[in-house]
Amino acid sequence: MKVIICGAGQVGYGIAERLAAERNDVSVIDVSPELIRNVRDTLDAKGFVGHGAHPDVLARAGAQDADMIVAVTLYDEVNMVACQVAHSLFNVPTKIARVRAQSYLLSQYQDLFAREQMPIDVIISPEREVAELVLRRIALPGANDVVLFAEGDIAMVAIECLDECPVISTPLAQLSELFPDLLSTVVAISREGRLFVPRSTDQLFAGDLAYVVTAKDHVRRTLGLFGHDKQEATRIVIAGGGNIGLYVAQTLEKKQSRTRVKIIESGRERAVAIADELRRTVVLHGSALDQKLLTEADIDDTDLMVALTNDDQVNVLSSIMAKRLGCRSNLTLINNPSFQEFTHTLGIDAQVNPRSVTISRVLQHVRRGRIRAVHSIGRGAAEIIEAEALETSPLVGTALRDLHLPAGIRIGAIYRNGAVLRPSGDFQVKAKDRVVMFASAEGVKSAEQMFRVSLEFF
Repeated sequence: MKVIICGAGQVGYGIAERLAAERNDVSVIDVSPELIRNVRDTLDAKGFVGHGAHPDVLARAGAQDADMIVAVTLYDEVNMVACQVAHSLFNVPTKIARVRAQSYLLSQYQDLFAREQMPIDVIISPEREVAELVLRRIALPGANDVVLFAEGDIAMVAIECLDECPVISTPLAQLSELFPDLLSTVVAISREGRLFVPRSTDQLFAGDLAYVVTAKDHVRRTLGLFGHDKQEATRIVIAGGGNIGLYVAQTLEKKQSRTRVKIIESGRERAVAIADELRRTVVLHGSALDQKLLTEADIDDTDLMVALTNDDQVNVLSSIMAKRLGCRSNLTLINNPSFQEFTHTLGIDAQVNPRSVTISRVLQHVRRGRIRAVHSIGRGAAEIIEAEALETSPLVGTALRDLHLPAGIRIGAIYRNGAVLRPSGDFQVKAKDRVVMFASAEGVKSAEQMFRVSLEFF
């Protein structure tokens, strides 16, 4: 596939890195010669210095032959115009744009991005998607990651196995026998930096991160089985009153829950503006690194600190300070991949990676076959994929135990006529079933082939 990426910042570079590693033909455009030099030096991708919305620059990047354009510059308007030019002049089939300003996304303006108006096939709003992820993590304490599939009826939950975890040293097959009515399947384990598909005889150990596919209604029970039966936070301090922090606070207010929220915002004008939009949330003006301000926010009596500023260092340090001042736990927004490796040792309980959210949305449209959703995990080491089975799929009509699935693939759940089904050895997939599966980076292509209209698979 030939893909043009407008924007070589952290998100654009991350997308280019992933697609180039999969041997796609990738061209990256950015106005910064330094960023383009970095792309050329470190990736198997072409780099072009220029404005991503300019026709001549798009032409130099090969827009006339492109299958997709992904516009993820810092400016919404550049992203939108780049997609418009790609459509009008070069007839690029798939156009994806990052749009951050929430005013473009209001429901009364939903026709703006229609084909006859501004033809953008996929709108990515990182702030909103990250905010939804944060809300899911708040609702499910103990989960390191939560992603929904199949109209929200199936969840993938990443769960850390602590020393007191009840399921440690128990073969996975035995867990299935002990809890036959639990619609949960361990599809992968991350252990000491290695991500692998477990066998039924494998056991979980302290320090493992288990990736579990489960019915949404069974998530809390699954977390309890792993020893994470914490109550949802009712006292929350949010560092950062930007789009993400405001959205999270507004949504918590709409739930009419017992949750009490305080926001710490460093910009005075922004603090005043969000205070006018919120009804029950206390807004404090100042730095989240100010110990006196954290004390004023009653951080010692807080269940959860959520750090959502635009500065990774502020997020990490404020989260650490909050824990040391008595806050029960923290959830930290981290953009820089180099920070993500060591934050756990510093006292960061859980983190959110906006780049991963955006890359997952793009991959959904790069993947071939009837792929409905994709979530990238382990910095590209694997994916959780939701796909629709076709009549021609080798999955259909054969018991799962007889399929001999390629290495690195494990089926977690099947969605059929609105019901979540747990796979077993005797289970047979039917046409139009939606299959949620784990696929390692090496197994992704095999997973795609399973759901293509025309197959030459086994």
